[in-house]
Amino acid sequence: MPKEKKNVIIIGAAGRDFHNFNTYYRGNENYNVVAFTAAQIPDIDGRKYPAELAGDLYPEGIPIYSEDELTNLIKKHDIDECVFSYSDVSYNNVMNLASIINAAGADFKILGLDTTMLKSSKPIIATGAVRTGGGKSEASRRIINILRKHGVKAVAVRHPMPYGDLVKQAVQRFDKIEDLNLHECTIEEMEEYEPHINRDTIIYSGIDYEAILCEAEKEDCDIILWDGGNNDFPFYKPDLMITMVDPQRAGHELEYFPGGTTLRIADVVVVNKIESADLDDLLLVRNNVAKIAPAAIVIDACSPTFVDNPEVIRNKKVLVIEEGPTVTHGDVKYSYGSITAKKHGAAELVDPRPYAVGKIKETFEQYPNIGPVLPSMGYSKQQVEDLKKTIENTPCDLVIIATPIDLNRVIKISKPNLKIGYELEDFGKPNLNEVICNFLKEKNLIKDDCACN
Repeated sequence: MPKEKKNVIIIGAAGRDFHNFNTYYRGNENYNVVAFTAAQIPDIDGRKYPAELAGDLYPEGIPIYSEDELTNLIKKHDIDECVFSYSDVSYNNVMNLASIINAAGADFKILGLDTTMLKSSKPIIATGAVRTGGGKSEASRRIINILRKHGVKAVAVRHPMPYGDLVKQAVQRFDKIEDLNLHECTIEEMEEYEPHINRDTIIYSGIDYEAILCEAEKEDCDIILWDGGNNDFPFYKPDLMITMVDPQRAGHELEYFPGGTTLRIADVVVVNKIESADLDDLLLVRNNVAKIAPAAIVIDACSPTFVDNPEVIRNKKVLVIEEGPTVTHGDVKYSYGSITAKKHGAAELVDPRPYAVGKIKETFEQYPNIGPVLPSMGYSKQQVEDLKKTIENTPCDLVIIATPIDLNRVIKISKPNLKIGYELEDFGKPNLNEVICNFLKEKNLIKDDCACN
């Protein structure tokens, strides 16, 4: 006799997994979601997806386990389907996990665009990337600037980062710096929200993206910008999809999930970081884009750094702090801070690994291929404290802060330190301004005779 309901485990990392549940499984009487599993992000297992968000079918909520327990959970709960629901994972790792699941007796499943994308009453511009750290955040900021140039109002909605109290985080609205403390944001969340707030852009995030969309549509705006996290495809159906590719990780556009999906649905592909790319790698990426997304408009861009006092870097032993996810599961060994230090004559990049403590030491053990940089990990109070201690322990003349926020606002760095910034600059023809201008004309948001220069 077939089961009345299929038993399901959703495999995730506190983001896409919750969205897949909300859009497909919550209220679906054909399925019984037994558990979520968690990976990639520290300290997100051992919780529950709360009953307040899980719906009437789950009055006790849904437990969240470590992905390490997956095989035992499949056998213990007679699981029928395991639904893969997180991003920035190599095809090899995805199919290795599929093999483990199949061998344990369950089916392996991935939900697609039509199943999970929500439709908005307002035009959606979406940004995404083939890999974490591809320049998606600075692209989003560039798009907001272009929209303002044309007198078009936008509200941003960010891919979820629900690492705290899930009920409180269901719908989050940020329009001032104080909201970061109100919502008890981690360093990783601040790095994404604060740059928008500093530009007077309202940004939403959270867990329930249907409820978030309803609130965003009520704002005084003409466009909703989906500021996609990791390298996931959008939760909202885009009217214009802009995908970043990164020649510093050439070939990954053919090797990572769901980056390959995000690239295939692109209307526009931005080839970023060409100022620091090897020519052969750049050509490889261009050829792969031409094969995978032949109809997409291709735009060249770079993300140059800027620093007020570059002379203080020369001949210094430098500790570089980079954005956490970019150099952990994003696999970027040398990002903006490292390149800036070398450009301005640093004597040495001091490797922080021998001096790391606690949660930061665990991060280096989990990601042994991180280069001689310190990821700005801050998912918990303990991790923030361990980050501070690691900075204090590392013998250096200067700390370069290459995160989107000034860490001095979160932790007091007693050593001499220097904040660098970086923004997207696209050039040549076509460019982002022309593409967005034409899109705005199609949506009747600006006049046909408006100049796109």
